[in-house]
Amino acid sequence: MIDTHCHLLYDGIHERLDRVLAEARAAGVHGFITIATTTEDAVRGAALAEAHPDVWCTAGIHPLHAADPIDWQDLERAARHTKCVAWGELGLDNHYKEPAPALQLEVLEAQLERIRGWHAEGLVKPVVIHCRRAVPQLLPVLRGSGLPADRFVFHCFTEGPDEARAVLDFGAWISFTGVVTFRSAPEVAAAAKLVPDDRIMCETDAPFLSPEPVRSARPCLPGYVMHTGLFLAALRGTPFDAFERTVDANARRFFGLPEGIGR
Repeated sequence: MIDTHCHLLYDGIHERLDRVLAEARAAGVHGFITIATTTEDAVRGAALAEAHPDVWCTAGIHPLHAADPIDWQDLERAARHTKCVAWGELGLDNHYKEPAPALQLEVLEAQLERIRGWHAEGLVKPVVIHCRRAVPQLLPVLRGSGLPADRFVFHCFTEGPDEARAVLDFGAWISFTGVVTFRSAPEVAAAAKLVPDDRIMCETDAPFLSPEPVRSARPCLPGYVMHTGLFLAALRGTPFDAFERTVDANARRFFGLPEGIGR
C-alpha cells in the first residue's frame, strides 16, 4: 500500500527514520507522502523526499500553524521540487480555540489565492485539506477558490455520513486514518461506506492515531496503514487485494505518483 499522509519529520519518527521506513516496507508499504505543516517543514520535507526514492512531499501551512512565520518564497521553492506532489495540508480546525478562527481563515485564503496564481503559471498540484469540525465553513471557501473540486482530498476524515455526503457532493475525495477503526467512532465507519471506489484513499497521519489492533502503540507508524486498509476492505465488503489495488491506483492518479508504486 501507499501511505498517502504521514509526518516523517515529526518526533518519534524522524530520529529513527531509516528503521521506520524499513519496517513499513517489510509490512507491505511501498510509498510514503510526508506532509508539510509549516514553510520550514515544506523545505525539510523536500530534502527528505530527495534522499529516499519511495518518499514524496507536499508544501503548505496547517491551520494550527497559522500564527507561525510564513516564508512564501520557501513554500514556492519547496513546491517546485520534482518530488513535491501536492499543496497542503491546509484548511480549518474548530477543535482548538487557538489560533483564532479569523487567523486560520486569513491564512487559508492567502494560500488558496497564491495556489491559484501558481496554477496559472503552470505549477499545478492537488490540495490536501485539513478539516476538523469545519465542513460547513470550509466548503464555501473551497468553492470560491476557483480550484477544481476533484483536486481536493479531505484527509483524516473524522465526521459522519452527512458531512461525507456534503464533501462528495462538492466533488472532493476523502481519505481515512486509523480513526475509522475505532469502536468509539461508528459515524466515521458509516461515512467510509459511502465513498465511491474512485474517490477513497488510506493513510496513517503518523505519528498520530494508531489504528486497531495497535491503537495503544505510540507513535503511530507508516507501516500501520495496512491495518486501516484491512479494516476498510472488510467494512466495504471488498477483498483486501482488490481494495489495495484500488486505493493505490487512486493515490497514483490523485498525486501523480509513478506507475509501479503500490500495486
